[in-house]
Amino acid sequence: MSVEQAVQQLANYIGGDWRPVEGVETLDDIDPATGEIAAVVPLSGEAEVCAAADAARAAQPGWRAVPPQRRARAVLALREELERRRSELVALVSADMGKTLADADGEVGRGIESVESAAAIPHLLKGETLEGVAQGVDVEMVRQPVGVVAAITPFNFPAMIPLWFLPYAIACGNSFILKPSEQDPRPAALIVEMVDSIEEIPPGVVNLVHGGREAVTAILEEPGIDAVSFVGRAETARIVAEGAARTGKRVQALGGAKNSLVVMPDADLDETTAAIMGSAFGAAGQRCLAGSVCLVVGDPGRQAEVRATLVEAASQLTIGPGGDPATDVCPMVSAAAREKVAEAIGQGERDGAKLLLDGRRDAGPAGTFLGPTIAAANPESDLAREELFGPLLTIVDVPDLDAALEFLNGSRYGNAGAIFTRSGEAVRRYRFGAEVGMLGVNVGVPAPVAWFPFAGWKDSCDGDLHANGTDAVDFYTRKKVITSRW
Repeated sequence: MSVEQAVQQLANYIGGDWRPVEGVETLDDIDPATGEIAAVVPLSGEAEVCAAADAARAAQPGWRAVPPQRRARAVLALREELERRRSELVALVSADMGKTLADADGEVGRGIESVESAAAIPHLLKGETLEGVAQGVDVEMVRQPVGVVAAITPFNFPAMIPLWFLPYAIACGNSFILKPSEQDPRPAALIVEMVDSIEEIPPGVVNLVHGGREAVTAILEEPGIDAVSFVGRAETARIVAEGAARTGKRVQALGGAKNSLVVMPDADLDETTAAIMGSAFGAAGQRCLAGSVCLVVGDPGRQAEVRATLVEAASQLTIGPGGDPATDVCPMVSAAAREKVAEAIGQGERDGAKLLLDGRRDAGPAGTFLGPTIAAANPESDLAREELFGPLLTIVDVPDLDAALEFLNGSRYGNAGAIFTRSGEAVRRYRFGAEVGMLGVNVGVPAPVAWFPFAGWKDSCDGDLHANGTDAVDFYTRKKVITSRW
């Protein structure tokens, strides 16, 4: 079944079949640039989640018995299909989420990297042995799949984040249920359509259930699901983590962020400004690695220079539809998301923040456009501390690196940060003292490649294991230790 019809009711994919969902509420999937209805999303509930879990549970024993190298070849077949249909997936990410084609292509490329990383599973699954721990006694540790895994993924990376989870989960021998964001689920449906075309992946190994809050609740309560991977807001991540723990499920729940970019007095201002523009305003600021606070270190003259340079650069950015190659700042995912950020800007101004650049002008045909906005604010203001997830950069002046680290470490989030400097001594102090999981040095968006974990700290992650890298293999497998005497 094609997912490319102009307006259609999306179907679930369960046990190798596309299944229309009847008798449930639906949600319109809106093109964020135009406001037009692109698809109708069924809000599945307990019955649909249970059916997917049953199909996944039935398929998992046979899939587990497939040798790891053959599972790796199946993952590589998915990689080839993703590359073959890359432009189609990129266009769909841009149309459904709203981001620019360049951003969408980068997202899909990062997702393909995760598939490539998971293809190394015969090596990554290897265990350990210790011979002769006692007279005639040997000990070995092996990794075995967890069972049935469900992933609940967000709107801001509708292709990449499903590909963080799906390839690792199935490569480790699990079966998989994907519940994508109801706001832009079509890229996930296209990925699963690709899976459906791969003979090496049997029916039931990968399943897709569309839905909203009710589907999430059903996943957390479904006894046939053994582990849950989640990415979303910090508050929701905590709810998911607690719900999964209550029903005995393994959980990795990646939450939100409020990332700070430290500009030192010796930073190359041209290069730094370009990096900050991409970090703060790329994807309209709707990234959990977006730099949303700029900590400017130095004397008042230097601070004024940095502010003026950032405002000038941001004012030159072009706002428009993601599909337009001239666009720098795309629409936000929905009018409601845009309104939330616009209201926060207004409240910040009433609380004393100074707007250096105000992007609250024409919201566009769908009510989703918000231009780059820069505010100078109190370090303890909501603009400086709360995750707002839009094209908003808050500038906070600090006297030195110690003050910057104090601000950074005072956040309840610990996802990412970056420093711009030529000083090795400053970098060493920063990387040693910053209480975040991912750092950039003269890099505005410090996204790790797929062979390393996406390693948020504090409220940016509930659970001990992260997405990607060896953390993914640890999460999607259980360790078994065998002690033998012969």
